[in-house]
Order: sequence, then C-alpha cells, then structure tokens
Amino acid sequence: MSLRAGPVAYRAPVEVTVVGFLAVAAVIVFGAIVQGTIGFGLGLLAAPLVAVAIPEAIPVVLVLVAWPIGGVTAAREFRSLERFALTWMLVGAVPGTLIGLWIIHLASAPTLGVIVGASTLAGVLATLVSPPIPVNRSTACGAGLIGNITGTAASVGGPPVALLFQHHRGPVVRSTLGVYFVISATLSVIGYAATGEITLARVVLALTLIPAMLGGAWLSRYFHRFVDAGWLRPSVLALSAVAGSIAILRGVL
Repeated sequence: MSLRAGPVAYRAPVEVTVVGFLAVAAVIVFGAIVQGTIGFGLGLLAAPLVAVAIPEAIPVVLVLVAWPIGGVTAAREFRSLERFALTWMLVGAVPGTLIGLWIIHLASAPTLGVIVGASTLAGVLATLVSPPIPVNRSTACGAGLIGNITGTAASVGGPPVALLFQHHRGPVVRSTLGVYFVISATLSVIGYAATGEITLARVVLALTLIPAMLGGAWLSRYFHRFVDAGWLRPSVLALSAVAGSIAILRGVL
C-alpha cells in the first residue's frame, strides 16, 4: 500500500505494507494503554517499531497520532491538574520546539537516538541516587524544554516531564502530563507545518491510525487502580530506562 498525495506531498511519499500497518496499529494500541495508565509512553514505545516498519512516519505521523491522547487523559482527571508546574513546563516547551526543529534538519536519526537515549538513562540514574526532584519554576521549565526538544525531534518527549512527577499521585501525573502533551504537541505540529514536514500523505496515515490510539486510551482506564496502588514510580523509571536503551540501540545498530 502506498500513500501518495500528489504534488503537495512529493517530498515524502509514505510507503506502507499491510503487515507494517497492522504492526504499527498494534503497538499504538499498547502504547496508548500505557500512556493512559501512567501519563506517558505512546511515543517512546511506538517509535522504535514505527521507525522500522514505516520510517517516513517518524516523527511527524507519530506526533499527529499521539496529539489527541493528552486531551483524553486530562479530561478524565482534570481536577487534579498541577497548574503551577504546567505553566512553567509550557514556558520551556516553546524554545524546546524551536531547538527540536533545528535538530531535525541538523542531526542524523542515529545520532539523535543516541543523544535522546543517553539523556534519558542519565535522568533515570540521577533519580535513583538523588533525593526527589523539587517541582519549582526551574525544574518544570527545564523538563518542558528538554521534553519538547526530544518530543519534536524524535517523538519521544515523555521521560523528562514524567521523571519530574514520579513521586506524585497518579491523577496528578496523568492530568498534568496530558495537558502538557496536548499543548506541546500543538507547538510541534505548528513547527512541522511551518517547515514543510506535514504532507497530505502523512496526515492520511495518521488519521487511519488514530482509531487504534483511541481504543488503547479507552482500555487504559481499567489499569489505573494498579499503578495508583504504588506502582506509578517504578513504572515510570522502568519505562524510561527501557526507552533510553532502545533509543541508543536504534542509533548504534
């Protein structure tokens, strides 16, 4: 199956096989379940397989598919939103978007993967050996900055902001990260459009994958009670470590 959009999309035709599409849809369902449960995970879990099955879908298509899930998770538990931290995370996200767009046109995909992976693993290690990170203007702004650099450039923006909130209650994490991801993804999409990265072919592919994302988001509500019973922090750290390792392997191999 080939998704070509004529002259508008001549820069990036998207070649998709049936097997590749089904594999990507399946991993998006799984990633949406995870993100709907702990607050992040769709991009970082789906990115490795998507990069292999449909290379042209990284990062634009995956960001478009993940764009609405933040609204879904935030709407469920909006009363628990941490507004102070969110404000400063978004302050950092604006320059992070610009830097991420610059990196797309500067660094190769393997180099970017190693940088993202190493940074994520360093963050996990620092979290394990240091006291809880205080949520203040500096840390929230820094998390938003780094999160949207990696989110815009590689569609993996969850670990920096999730590590900041690892000691908070599940509803706080899911609602705050949900709103952050919706707005930060909007900034990324605007940037993609301004730099010509969004094509009709990529938009069509994203639309065909959104039902998989919505299905996973709907299923995630059945897992909240498990992570809210003390498994949120271990889940965040384990998933971040796995994501960092995968990113490094993708860049090296």
